[in-house]
Order: sequence, then C-alpha cells, then structure tokens
Amino acid sequence: MDPVGLQLGNKNLWSCLVRLLTKDPEWLNAKMKFFLPNMDLDSRNETLDPEQRVILQLNKLHVQGSATWQSFIHCVCMQLEVPLDLEVLLLSTFGSDDGFTSQLGAEEKSQPESQLHHGLKRPHQSCGSSPRRKQCRTQLELAKKYLQLLRTSAQQRYRSRIPGSGQPHAFHQVYVPPILRRATASLDTPEGAMMGDLKVEDGTDVSISDLFNTRVNKGPRVTVLLGKAGMGKTTLAHRLCQKWAEGHLDCFQALFLFEFRQLNLITRFLTLSQLLFDLYLSPESDHDAVFQYLEKNADQVLLIFDGLDEALQPRGPDSPGPVLTLFSRLCHGTLLPGCRVMATSRPGKLPACLPAEAAMVHMLGFDGPRVEEYVNHFFSAQPSREGALVELQTNGRLRSLCAVPALCQVACLCLHHLLPDHAPGQSVALLPTMTQLYVQMVRALSPPGRLPTTSLLDLGEVALRGLETGKVIFYAEDIAPPLIAFGATHSLLTSFCVRTGPGHQETGYAFTHLSLQEFLAALHLMASPKVNKDTLTQYVTLHSRWVQRTKARLGLSDHLPTFLAGLASCTCRPFLSHLAQGSEDCVGAKQAAVVQVLKKLATRKLTGPKVVQLCHCVDETQEPELASLTAQSLPYQLPFHNFQLTCTDLATLTNILEHREAPIHLDFDGCPLEPHCPEALVGCRQIENLSFKSRKCGDAFAEALSRSLPTMGRLQMLGLAGSKITARGISHLVKALPLCPQLEEVSFRDNQLSDQVVLNIVEVLPHLPRLRKLDLSSNSICVSTLLCLARVAVTCPTVKMLQAREADLIFLLSPPTETTAELQRSPDLQESDSQRKGAQSRSLTLRLQKCQLQVHDAEALIALLQEGPQLEEVDLSGNQLEDEGCRLMAEAASQLRIARKLDLSDNGLSVTGVHCVLRAVSACWTLAELHISLQHKTVVFMFAQGPEEQEGPQERAAFLDSLMLQMPSELPLSSRRMRLTHCGLQAKHLEQLCEALGGSCHLGHLHLDFSGNALGDEGAARLAQLLPGLGALQSLNLSENGLSLDAVLGLARCFSTLQWLFHLDISFESQHILLRGDKTGSLSECPLEPPSLTRLCATLKDCPGPLELQLSCVFLSDQSLETLLDCLPQLPQLSLLQLSQTGLSPKSPFLLANTLSLCPRVKKVDLRSLHHATLHFRSNEEQEGVCCGRFTGCSLSQEHVESLCWLLSKCKDLSQVDLSANLLGDSGLRCLLECLPKVPISGSLDLSHNSVSQESALYLVETLPSCPRVREASVNLGSEQSFRIHFSREDQAGKTLRLSECSFRPEHVSRLATGLSQSLQLTELTLTQCCLGQKQLAILLSLMGRPAGLFNLRDSTRHTEKLSFPRLEACALGFKKKKERKEEIFRGY
Repeated sequence: MDPVGLQLGNKNLWSCLVRLLTKDPEWLNAKMKFFLPNMDLDSRNETLDPEQRVILQLNKLHVQGSATWQSFIHCVCMQLEVPLDLEVLLLSTFGSDDGFTSQLGAEEKSQPESQLHHGLKRPHQSCGSSPRRKQCRTQLELAKKYLQLLRTSAQQRYRSRIPGSGQPHAFHQVYVPPILRRATASLDTPEGAMMGDLKVEDGTDVSISDLFNTRVNKGPRVTVLLGKAGMGKTTLAHRLCQKWAEGHLDCFQALFLFEFRQLNLITRFLTLSQLLFDLYLSPESDHDAVFQYLEKNADQVLLIFDGLDEALQPRGPDSPGPVLTLFSRLCHGTLLPGCRVMATSRPGKLPACLPAEAAMVHMLGFDGPRVEEYVNHFFSAQPSREGALVELQTNGRLRSLCAVPALCQVACLCLHHLLPDHAPGQSVALLPTMTQLYVQMVRALSPPGRLPTTSLLDLGEVALRGLETGKVIFYAEDIAPPLIAFGATHSLLTSFCVRTGPGHQETGYAFTHLSLQEFLAALHLMASPKVNKDTLTQYVTLHSRWVQRTKARLGLSDHLPTFLAGLASCTCRPFLSHLAQGSEDCVGAKQAAVVQVLKKLATRKLTGPKVVQLCHCVDETQEPELASLTAQSLPYQLPFHNFQLTCTDLATLTNILEHREAPIHLDFDGCPLEPHCPEALVGCRQIENLSFKSRKCGDAFAEALSRSLPTMGRLQMLGLAGSKITARGISHLVKALPLCPQLEEVSFRDNQLSDQVVLNIVEVLPHLPRLRKLDLSSNSICVSTLLCLARVAVTCPTVKMLQAREADLIFLLSPPTETTAELQRSPDLQESDSQRKGAQSRSLTLRLQKCQLQVHDAEALIALLQEGPQLEEVDLSGNQLEDEGCRLMAEAASQLRIARKLDLSDNGLSVTGVHCVLRAVSACWTLAELHISLQHKTVVFMFAQGPEEQEGPQERAAFLDSLMLQMPSELPLSSRRMRLTHCGLQAKHLEQLCEALGGSCHLGHLHLDFSGNALGDEGAARLAQLLPGLGALQSLNLSENGLSLDAVLGLARCFSTLQWLFHLDISFESQHILLRGDKTGSLSECPLEPPSLTRLCATLKDCPGPLELQLSCVFLSDQSLETLLDCLPQLPQLSLLQLSQTGLSPKSPFLLANTLSLCPRVKKVDLRSLHHATLHFRSNEEQEGVCCGRFTGCSLSQEHVESLCWLLSKCKDLSQVDLSANLLGDSGLRCLLECLPKVPISGSLDLSHNSVSQESALYLVETLPSCPRVREASVNLGSEQSFRIHFSREDQAGKTLRLSECSFRPEHVSRLATGLSQSLQLTELTLTQCCLGQKQLAILLSLMGRPAGLFNLRDSTRHTEKLSFPRLEACALGFKKKKERKEEIFRGY
C-alpha cells in the first residue's frame, strides 16, 4: 500500500481506483496533461510496473490540492465505465472537501528530492542568482543541453491527445493550413497600423516555411499574423512550435511561445532572461551562460507572441505595460538584436511599438479546396467521409460557414455525430446556422441520450461572468470542480500552466475557443431562470468594427449578439426548453424579445460594419419576416468602407438580400476581402451596382468574380478599381462579361493593367449591347495602344466618346434602343443590328489630352479619322504636336467633317506656326471661330452649327459634304471669328498675318481679335494701312496692345478710310480698343484734356456720319467741357454725344444749358447727378425744332435759378424742362416761378422732389394769374413729391389745378381762397386729402368770388362721412351738389 492509500484510510477503495486506471493508461496520461500541463511525463516511468506508474501519477494529482483532485475524480466518474457502487464511494469519499486530506505534504518533504520530483521540472530559479559554473562544463555544452531541453519539452507538450467523449480520433490531429496572404504595405503610422492601410497580395499564398526569410540581413525581422476570430492564429502558433520540436524548422535553434492572455497577468517589470527562464523554461544551471549563447546566436532564435490584440495597456497607449515594453524592445532590436519575432492578432488597432518595416500576413481562412482537404483528413478511413463531402458540396450555407477554420472543425464534428443516424441531406438540414452548429456540437459531445443541463448552464454563467469582466483565464477557485471535470470531459475547457514569476506557477483554465465562451454565455442568458428578458435584451447590441481603429484592446463579446439571435430561432426552442427544464413559455418570451430588438435595429440607419453584424444576427434567427424587413430597410446605396469582410459575411448578406425586391448598389471600398469572397454573391439577383476598390483583390479574386457575374441577372454596373489584377485575372473576366448583356457600366480603373490587357478588354465592347461606359483609367498605357483604342472607337458603332487625359481613359457609348426580344437573340445578330443602326446615326467625340502625341501620331490619327464617322469634337490638347502637327491637323479639319470643335491647345505652337495654321484653315468653309493664345497655350477651332444640324448627324454630314463641293463664290456668307490674342505679335508680324488672313475674308464677315499682343503705336499705324486689304470686317479688337493716346486718337482716321467701320470703342486706361461696324464710338478712361479733345474732334471732322461719340473719364474739367462743346459745330455728322461715368463740376449744367441756344442742332440735353450727360443732335436734314433740357440731381438751389432761367430764356422753343431731384426748396421754387414768364417753355416743367412745402403750393396758386400759358398744374406733397406745370403755346382759356396731400391748415384757407379768386381762368380745382374739413371747405367756398364760367370743384377724401352735404349746400350760395363714387361735386354759376 502506498502512502496516499494509507492516509486516505480506505485500502479497498484506493486499490479499486488504481486497478480501474491501470486498464486505461492513455486516458490517465491525457488527464495528467490536462490537470498538470506543466508536468513532464518522464519516459523513465515506462520502466515501472503499470500499477506503480498509476500510483505515481495519482500522487502528483493529489498534491495539487483539493480542487484538482476533486475535478479528477469527477472526470473518472463521467468518462470511464465505473460501477455504480464504486462511483458513489469515489464521489462521496474523494469528490468532496471532507474526503480530502492534506497530510501528505510533510511526508513528501521527507522523501529524497529525486523521488519527490521524479518527472517534474526543477524549481525555477531567478536569473539573478545563477550558481557557480563547474569548470568541466563549457558554455556550449550548457547551451546545447538547454536547447535540447526546450525541444524535449515541446515534444512532450504536443504528444497525441486522447479524444474526449463523442470525439473522433482525428479531432486533435487534423491540421490544414489556412490561406496566408502577405501584405505589401508596412506599418507607417505613429498611432499603429489600421486594417484599411494594409495591402494584401492576391493569388500569392504564403506557406508556413515562407513566413520567415532566413537570408541574413534581408527582409523584416518582425512578422504579424492578422486574422479574425476562428481563423486559426493560435493553432498556427502552436503548429509552428510543434514543427520546430519535430525538427522541421531547422533554421532556428530555439523557439519560445508566449500568450498575451497569460503575460497580461504580469504586473512587475521583467528582464528578457526572466521572461525566457522564469516564465517559459529554466536551464538546469548557469542561466547567464545560456543567455549569452542566445544573444550570440540571436538570428537563430524565434519568439512567438500569440494574441497581440489582447495586450493590455493599463497606463494608456503612450505608456505600455511591462510585457509590452519588453515586446517593443525585441521588435526594434534593442533586446536580442537579430532575433525573429512573430505576433498574432485580430484585425484592429495594433500597438505603436511595432516597427514600420514589420511584415504583415493575413490569415483568410479556408477556400473550397481547403475545406475538402480538412474534411478528408477529419474523416480519413471512415465510411462517412464521402457522405460528409457530398453534404458540404450540396449545401452552400454550410460551405460558407466552413470558410472559418474553427467552424469547419465544429461542422465536421457535428457531421461525424449526425451522419450515421440520418439519411443523406438530413444532416445538413440540422446545421443551417453557426448557432445550430454549436448546439449540435454540444449534443455530440454530451453522453448519448442525456444532456447535462445544469452543468451547461453553470458553465455558461462562468463564461458570461468572464465576458463581462474581460476574463479569459480561470483558476481552480473560479470554477467548481464538477464543472472543471465536465469541461475537461467534453473538451469545453483547456488547461495550461500559468507562470507569474520564479517558482510561482499555477494551472489555468480557458474555454477551448473564445467563440465557445460566447456561445455558452448566450445559452445561460437564454435558458437560465436567473436572467429575465429585460436583462437579456441589453446584450443584443451591434458593435461597429470601426471602433477597433481606436480601441487599444478589442472586446470579448463580438459574437454574443449573434449567438443570442441564433438561439432565438424557433428551431432552438426545444433545446432551450430542455435546458430550462421545461420552462417553454419563458424561453419563448425571451426569443420574442430578442427578435423585437432586432426589428428595431433593422429600421435604423446603420454603418457598414453594423449592417454586416445585423445581417448575421437576422440570418441566425431564420425568421423570414425579420429577414424581409431588414432587406427592405437597407438603403439603395449600401457602402462598406475600410473594414475586413469575410466570405461568410458576404454569404450572410446575400442570404438577406434574397428577401429584397428592389435593386441595391453595393460598394466595397478599402475592405480587405478574401480571394474567394465573390463566390458568396452567386445568384444574388438584387445587385444592380457592384463595386470593389482594394489592392487586396487580384487574379484569384477576379476568377471567383467571373464565376459569379453571369448569375447576377440585374447587374448593370461593375467596378473593380485599385486592384492587382494581371492578364490572367482579366482573361477570366473578359470571358464572363459577354454573358452579362444587361451591363451598362464597367470600370477597371487603377488596376495597373498592361497594354495588351487593355486591348483585350475593349474587344468585348461589341458584345455588350447595353454598355454606356467603360472606364480604363489609371492603367499606364503607351501611345501606340492609345491609337489602337482610337481605332476601336472609330470602328465600334456604339462608341460615342473616347476620352483620354493623362491617367483617364474612358469610353462612352450610346447603345441603340432595343427591345427585350432583341437582347435575347444571339450576340452575332445583336452586333450586326448595332452596326447597322450605328452606321445610320453616329457622332464621335475624341479627346486625347496630354497623351504625348507627336507629329507622326497626328498623321496616323488623321488617316484613321478620315475613314471614320462624323466627328462631334476632337480634342488633342496637351500633346507634343508642335507647329507641324498643328498645321497637319488644321489642313485636315475640312476633310474630317468636325461638327463642333477641334482643340490643339498646349501643343508647343509658335508665332511662326500661327501663320501656318491661318493659311491651313483658309480653305475650311465650315470654320466659325479660331482662337489662338500662345500665352495661355490655347488653339481652338469652332465649326459652323446651322439649322441643318438639328436634322440629325446623317443630314449634317451631307450638308458639310455639299459645302466642300461648292466654289468659294457660291458659299453662303457667315460670320467668322479669328482671335489671335496674347500671342506676342509685333508690328513686324502683321504683314504676314494679314496675308494669311486674306484667304478667310471672302468666306464671310470676319471678326478679328488682336488683343493682348505687343503691336504698339507702330503696329497700330501699320495695321491701319493693311486693313483695307482685309475687306469688310465685322470688328477689330486691338485691346491691350500698349497704344499711346495719340495712337488711339489716330485710329479715328479709320472712319474715313474704312467703309465698314462705324463704331470705335476706346477705354484708354484698361486699353480696351474695339472697332466695329455698328455706327457708334466711345472713348473712356482717357485723360480728356482740351488738346486731346481738340485733336479728337479734328480727326472725326471728316468721318462719315451719322456718328455717335461716347466719352468717359474720372473727371471732366469745365475747360475741357467748354472745349468739347465749342467743337460741336465742327461735327455736323454727330448724332449723339455721351459722357458716361464722368465727374462734372457744378458749373456743367449752365454750360450744357447754354448749348441749347449756341448750337441749333442740339435737340436734347440730359444731365443726371453730374455724372452722366447726353446730348442728342438733329440730323442735317431735320429742320430746327423744339429742344429739351433735363438737369436732375444736380444740386441746384435758389442761387442757381436766375442764371439757369436766363440761359434757358435764350432758347427759341423749349419743349420740356426737368429740374427734379434738386435742392430748390420753397425759396428756390418761388424764385423760379417768378422767372417763369420769361422762359419760353411750351411743354412741361418738372420740379418734383425739391423739398417744397405748402408754401410752394400756395405760391403756385398765387402765380397762376401771371402765367397765361399755363394750362395745368399739379402738386403732390405726400410720398409722391411731385410738382409739375404744363404749358401751351398760346394763352390758355381754361386752367386746371390739382392739389394733393398738401396738409393745409386753417390759416391757409383765406390765402388759398384769395389766390383762387384771382385766377379768373381757373375752370377746375381738385383738392385731394388736403386736410380741409367740412368747415374749412365751407369757408373756402364762401370766400371765393363767383367764377366767370363753368367751374368744377372736387374734394376727394378717404372718408365721406366727414362732409355734411346739407350744410355745404347752405354755405355754397346756390352751388348744386352731386355725389359720385365717394366724391362730392359742386357745380355753380
């Protein structure tokens, strides 16, 4: 009997336990590794008797403490065939705290050290207390011994595992490497790497051996593996360790594997030697010697850190924790320089400690072949292998789930459990969602016929508590021993040694995968009676993956809402009700609450990451109504920007879109996509626009996309931009595009395509009957390829425009209108119809801008275009045609039948080339305008657009052809513009230019523009000599040519030499000089001094008339104005003189008024605000007649009245005088009325807006008797402020007086009556709102004398009730009253 058996005091029970375990030594070895992960199973134990070996292992378990011992006993009873009576005794004796004794410790201490620690590692020693080295051992021997110890320890760790309950033998054996893709961009941001900044090479898989470049000093020394949860990052890390232990990675002498979930428990600062020896494996002796050897051979040391995303940063991102600091120094080479470092992480924000040159490798899960390979290995040598493959091939949903390696393993386990008991096809029906995969896994791992409900819910509670507190490592005190045994039995928990310092180690437990922890937590929330539905719904939330860009540590509950949604499915209700022990109503209420929350989320406006998570949740529920609501609520434009998407994500999105009726646009911009992702979109007929923009997409992606495109029946727009597609990938797409006749737009921009690839793409244009746009921009093609594309544009009947500008390359097409029946016909018939219709009506626009075209390219292009269709526009700007190329294009313009525009700007044209171009276009009958500006690098030809253009391209082409066949004399005259602006032209160029322009003059009325050149005075004089040879021009623009005032005034001589010239428009300061044929002239912004005006008038003296002269300057002095007015008699042909925007002095009204008498030809003077003056003249044929004077806004006051009236009195016949808007006031108006009889006015006098009051109105009444020619006067002192007097040529018998809003006061009545009484010829008086009440009117009538004849008095008021008609009758002394429309009319004799 061994000491433990004696101490336990039950010999029979102990013996039974030993005999039971002796029968299954492999099972016991597996449990030893689970409960004692740090224990080495020494091969020396194999020489012992089987019972002795079992007793030794039990001793090691027992000394770990009560929790470990009790958990082991529960495992024995759960997993082994234990008789019921023995099970009861074991659980009652050893499975509780009462049956455990701890007296063995003292006895074990008394045993020899070799016996006590037989099979155990030596206690860890601190690196700071290394023992003295023995002289016989060299550093190399110690290092070799340690390296062998490292390898042996790894070999023992990865020995074959014994499968748990319900698991096949291959459960832990199968390994298929996932897709690994190396990223092309490194980390270059100080804040850390973002997933959107990494560029993945598509089609270039990375093998495990390729992860580390062993060439010295080449390639990055740090590698980061990025992958979403379940992609196999941790599995790959352990696989590398296992391969090294087996001798495959012989480039490394030492390999250390650390997990950040354990390193996070370290709070003290560590040295590298402490990390390697205290927390991993300690040398038997002389730590310093071993560490020195590792430093010398650092290039053969590999350190793997798993779970970098779990690295805690308790002091903020700028102050990382102790382990992260150590990791940073390793990455940057300040510790163990030359060593290799590999880290694994989920996508998101990575610590800033990673160097910029770190190599990034993406783990993209499984594609179809890898899934089949995994299934083949999992079911190797099993009859169900073929059945499992068939099930996966026939079920797309399960196949998409298997793209995640972790889910593929779960699916294989479920199929292993389901296939023997179900008919073909029924097994997969039980695995439609990720949640139900886990449900079937729990059933598969449970004992047949019974489900451990209590243990599952209790373990789920532990899982939920861990998620809420961010805990993924548990200790024995965190989990009850029966639960540890339950987790170990069903492979739900894994164990490992947690070391936090020298000699401090403890067994830790964790769920086999984080997603399993989330699933068990969801089970607890849905089935546990401790959780109500209100608490449950708080966990149904959507997390944006964009948060990962800023969060230092990712959350642990990413899949928890998805599992809750999956458990809300009706299919899961029996399973949950069983877990809840029959509480089906409670389970149903919780399921309904989850669905209700999802319905609310489905109607909200969500970001791309949340849309994907919502689709996962909705798809897991398997609720068609909810799926339909979600699908219909998605926006028409659905963008996904800068976050990683998997094949499973797209498959789930496709499942939801199947419930949508309306089309949708999907835009994937900057999203890292797996190469086989497009396969998930197969058959999605709701997609109308599909766009991908990512450097991660390459040939494999294009191949997968080509298989999906023909199945999208409503797809109209396809975009694949910014990718790395080569000729191989494009070849697949080119074959697929003709199978998509409904496509209207295709974009392959920014894909680094070669010339031949671009030519291959355009070959599909005739096979896409509805295509409207093909975008091939940013693909760096050569000039020869561009000319080939131009040939395609010319020959393809549906091409409307080819636009190439630097990186841009776009085809615009105009497909003919076709019926559905026509689209369903064969492509050959469609192509012939398109060509027939295109030949009938087609107009091509060709824009080849900044394409480095040269002269020989222009020749080739001309030959090509001459055979082509009608050209709407040809734009060759920004090339290198130079003078010769521009000349060739100008000569060919008449043959190319260009309807609208030819642009040769920015092609290096010189002044010499300008002459050549002008000669070349002289024979082009359709040219409407030529604009050449060498300074602005502009050379643009515009062509005639007549009414015939509206008849269609065919008729327009016939019209242009007919023009070419006509003789010049037969051509219809049209206006043509030649603009040679800012070309640096000088006087010496004019003769040659005019010679070249001579051929264009007979083609129509020519507008010539020489503005912005350097002609100067010499050029102006020379041009004046050459102009008669150019024929009748419509206009000539000489602005901005540096002309002096003398030269400008000298141009006026052209009036006498050029019959077509009738208008000279000059603005001197802004150098605007324009000669036109519309018989007007203007001179503005000139210093109009008396000498200049004298010369100007002398120059204009011999000009034919009629002549209009417009002058403008800042200020015109009185002397200059007098000079100008004195010269007026010398210009008999002058019809209009205008001084616009010219400041005039206060004396100017008198000078202009005097002109009315001095110059009989002046018929009207109009002066406004002392800034605008206009004089209108009679023609020589007109007889002398009336004249008008208008002096408004001239600040005239009382002191000016007498002088002005004296000047006006000298006029023979003054029709109208307007003095409104001045400053006369009552005194000025009184003075004017006094002078009025002397002024021969025969029409009207306007004195409005002169700030007058009732005094002026009263004085007007008093003045009327002295002005016999006044026939009507009207005054309004209200808002209208009008004061007008109308005259007749002879004395007027009757007079009319209208006074409005004069606001007379009672004291004015007598004065008003006196004035009216003296006006014996007054026949009508109208008083409107003059504030005369009933009493005042009566007094007024009583004071007025009896008129000589018929007299009308009207008093218009707003309120008729103010008048009392009977009293007015009594006071009016016989006047007769008549009421008419609110007016009182009194008539008397």
